Amino acid sequence: MALKHYELEVTPGNPFSNCKLDRQKYASVLTDLIDSYSQGFVLAINNKWGTGKTTFVRMWEQELKDNNYQTVYFNAWENDFENNPLTALMGELKALTNVSNEPEFKNTLKKAAILSKHLVPIIAQAIADRYINTEGIKDAFLGVTKGIADVFEHDVNEYAKKKRSISEFRDSLSKFIANTNEEKPLIFIVDELDRCRPDYAVSILEQIKHFFSVSNIIFILSIDKTQLGNAIRGVYGSDRIDADEYLRRFIDIEYSIPEPENDLFYTYLYEYFEFDEFFNSSERKKYPELKSDKESFLRICKLLFTNAFIPLRQQEKIFALARLALRTFNINNYVVPTVYLFLIYIKIIHNNFYENLKCKQLSISQLQEEFFKIIQPNISKEVEWELMDLEVHLLNFYNNYLYPRFNGKKFYDFDGKTGEDKLLINSIVNKDAGSNFLDILKDFNKGRSNIGNLELKYYFDKIDLSVRMKF
Repeated sequence: MALKHYELEVTPGNPFSNCKLDRQKYASVLTDLIDSYSQGFVLAINNKWGTGKTTFVRMWEQELKDNNYQTVYFNAWENDFENNPLTALMGELKALTNVSNEPEFKNTLKKAAILSKHLVPIIAQAIADRYINTEGIKDAFLGVTKGIADVFEHDVNEYAKKKRSISEFRDSLSKFIANTNEEKPLIFIVDELDRCRPDYAVSILEQIKHFFSVSNIIFILSIDKTQLGNAIRGVYGSDRIDADEYLRRFIDIEYSIPEPENDLFYTYLYEYFEFDEFFNSSERKKYPELKSDKESFLRICKLLFTNAFIPLRQQEKIFALARLALRTFNINNYVVPTVYLFLIYIKIIHNNFYENLKCKQLSISQLQEEFFKIIQPNISKEVEWELMDLEVHLLNFYNNYLYPRFNGKKFYDFDGKTGEDKLLINSIVNKDAGSNFLDILKDFNKGRSNIGNLELKYYFDKIDLSVRMKF
């Protein structure tokens, strides 16, 4: 049984074979774009954190390789220990050298060294201004740095020489790229740009724009534009910076991978984490009241993940914890999957709600209000009954947790005047549900000898791993 979701294997020759989100078609669209504009441009793949961008670009990269493209993959987050991105970017290009193009690369490297020395005092000043407030410390810092960089000082002050060195670097780089793959452009993928140090991210963008804008090289930037915009504003020390306008200077084409059909991913995670080992075990199937747990689990997945945007990485965390905590249940224990998964869902996504429940900080009506905030986007006639059923279970399990047995709040009572049961509380899912909600409450109470006696502490102990696992 897997403890977490690991990176999918990318298979040469069939790189999307393990893709569970049907994304190969989007890679084909982007490859067509490259074929149409092979002279060079910057493409940004813009999706939020945790939506599977890295997996997609690694699969697409392999597909490009399979189609005889030369590619370079650079993870900015893993390499931001290097102060000068030019060093790291050139280091990645070195992997493309061979006997025929090595002279061009060495020449390009020499030009890069000349460029690099221009950057030292500029970067030092920017860091000092941004992060050091005390003038004495700042001056000392700059004094040491400038002492090291004195040999380059005349280059920094000579604009014409600097401009010429950029031009020479570009010319040399262009010759190297042309000799690397004569028929197709070089594809340079920069991943995790939004997760690296803000100053490093900005420096990469600036260097791609000013140093690497040459023919036959296409940059693919994998980004969350919102997060990258925050980084840009942080570097320049102003919330008034128009980050979108700033990024337009660097990005020629922006593309967002369409969101996958939700049932594709949660059914895949159900299989990946091997939930059937528990829910469909032969021992568990001996108990008739437990036989429908798998279907119940998948239904609540559909309710929780269909309309609310939950990043794929967050879904992975929910499923990983759900599978781990299942090991604290005996094979014949009640799980009530709707309640179980909902509690794990709020622990990961709405932790304040979870902690307030655990600490008994909410009244019954407050629980309903918080529950409504979460499920409101999912309410429809088709799922209304299921949501009210979940509401009833949560209300009763929390009621049992708040009060000693049989001393809890009543949700309906017998009305002597009418001779019928009367609601004392309305459903938050549908306040006009009336008799339907009453029927669900009464059905629940028919089972007080078993499920009806459960309380939320039963789940908290297991979800928080406060009890030992059953092996």
